[in-house]
Amino acid sequence: MQLPETFDALLEKASQESLYLKLIHQLNKDFLYANINVDFQDHVLPQDLKLQLHEIVYKLINEKFAEYLNLLYIIDVPEKKVKQLDGSDLLVLSEQVAFLILQREWQKVWLRHKYS
Repeated sequence: MQLPETFDALLEKASQESLYLKLIHQLNKDFLYANINVDFQDHVLPQDLKLQLHEIVYKLINEKFAEYLNLLYIIDVPEKKVKQLDGSDLLVLSEQVAFLILQREWQKVWLRHKYS
C-alpha cells in the first residue's frame, strides 16, 4: 500500500474511494478511546478537517501532553516517525503530527475496506 504524501492527496484519495466518511468515523472512534472529547462532524469539509485536526494536536502538545502521547499510542502512530520530526517549531510539528495521525487512520480504514 502506497501512502499519500500530503494532507490534500490523502483526503482526495479518501474521497475518491468513498472512504472519507469512514475516515472521519475512525478518527472519532480513536479520539473517544483516548478520552479526548472531539467530534468531527460527518459533513466536515476536507480542508476544515485538516485545520481542526491540526488545532487539536497543537493544543494537546501545548496543554495536555500526556493525553497527546496517549492519543498517539491509541492510534498507533509509529514512534520512529514522530522522533524524526523537527520539534523546533511547535506549529509545524503539530501539523506534521496531525498528518501522521491521519495517515495512520487512513491505513486502518483502507485495509479494513480492502480485506473485508
